[in-house]
Amino acid sequence: MPAAEDRARPPLPAVALTLAGVAVVALLILLVNPLNDAVVAALHGDTAEVREEVDSLGVAGPLIILALCAIHAVVFYPAEIVDAAAGFVYGFWVALPLVMLGWLLNGLLCYVVGRRVARPVLESWLGAHRFDHTEEMIERGGVTLLLSVRLIPIVPFSLVSYAAGAARVPLWRFCWTTMLGYLPITAIAVYLGTRLEGLHVTDPLVLGSICALLALLFAGRWIAQRAGRRTEPYS
Repeated sequence: MPAAEDRARPPLPAVALTLAGVAVVALLILLVNPLNDAVVAALHGDTAEVREEVDSLGVAGPLIILALCAIHAVVFYPAEIVDAAAGFVYGFWVALPLVMLGWLLNGLLCYVVGRRVARPVLESWLGAHRFDHTEEMIERGGVTLLLSVRLIPIVPFSLVSYAAGAARVPLWRFCWTTMLGYLPITAIAVYLGTRLEGLHVTDPLVLGSICALLALLFAGRWIAQRAGRRTEPYS
């Protein structure tokens, strides 16, 4: 964990840059109507509305997908909503690499902020107890923990990235564990999105995807709990 003096002296340029970035994101949400509508729909869990907003933009739709992934850095909506909407609009093989790129860019943004911005800022922004607990687990859990927390749908994607940056996880390790660990749940969400038009739980593929999603949830939680008990920090 960082020393007490590091907590007490925020790097003002980094804080200012982060606040400026948050202000830019807020302005984008307010001024770009389709983006505004898509974010509101995502916050309300309205996959159909997100899908409609993305589909209405034609070639600009992928940019909205990437923007929604970036906005998750400051607005913690369910990430699977964007994945499913992209799957419906673009199909599995186009949507999957698109959203994986978006989440990787989001992760890198949050990682840099977590590494550069003072802990008091992040703790007040994300919640001191939740942020400290996540960072401590990542520090102790190693690669196993980094992979497993990406499997748990209820753990905000961006929170893990902030904590990994603050815990000084090596960048390459952060990137490959993010991509590998987040791929299964993203692929399932994108696939379910491709089936939204005629979604039936009796469809064997849909039923299998739901079962796989539940299996990932329980497996990720079990692995995270075991890895979180480890005491050895990152080297």
